[in-house]
Amino acid sequence: MGQKLTGKDVDVMIGAYMVHIEEISITIDDATAPTKTRGIPDGFIEGEVSASGEIKLNTSQFQVISDAAKEAGSFRDLPTFDVVINAETTDEKLTIEAFDCKLRLSDLLSASQSGGERLIHTLAYDVTGSDFVHINGVPYLRAAETENFN
Repeated sequence: MGQKLTGKDVDVMIGAYMVHIEEISITIDDATAPTKTRGIPDGFIEGEVSASGEIKLNTSQFQVISDAAKEAGSFRDLPTFDVVINAETTDEKLTIEAFDCKLRLSDLLSASQSGGERLIHTLAYDVTGSDFVHINGVPYLRAAETENFN
């Protein structure tokens, strides 16, 4: 038995910036659902898909994003970016790519009066690109689903 992946093994690129995260999440919502005839399952229909997540950063790492926002003109002017999550040990590897993500400030600040913890800033993001999400190089969507997109 070898070394397993943990949060310590995760590196994150937000566009061109390497950031050290406190936490990161990505959730895919797929509205595929079963169909029924007279209450009995008889197949399925594919529904809409979406993906979103959150990135939690300490203040020094939040400053990297703040500097990018300043260069862009505002936080809302930040262009979309790809989120690339790599995790690797000697025995396991995982790569998740989310394309054309749009940032939203979620919890601008989380602070405790008692101290003992770093300030945390939470950035929410939505995946807006038709390439959507790739997991270990494998796209979540079939090529036929996005073949006529510009």
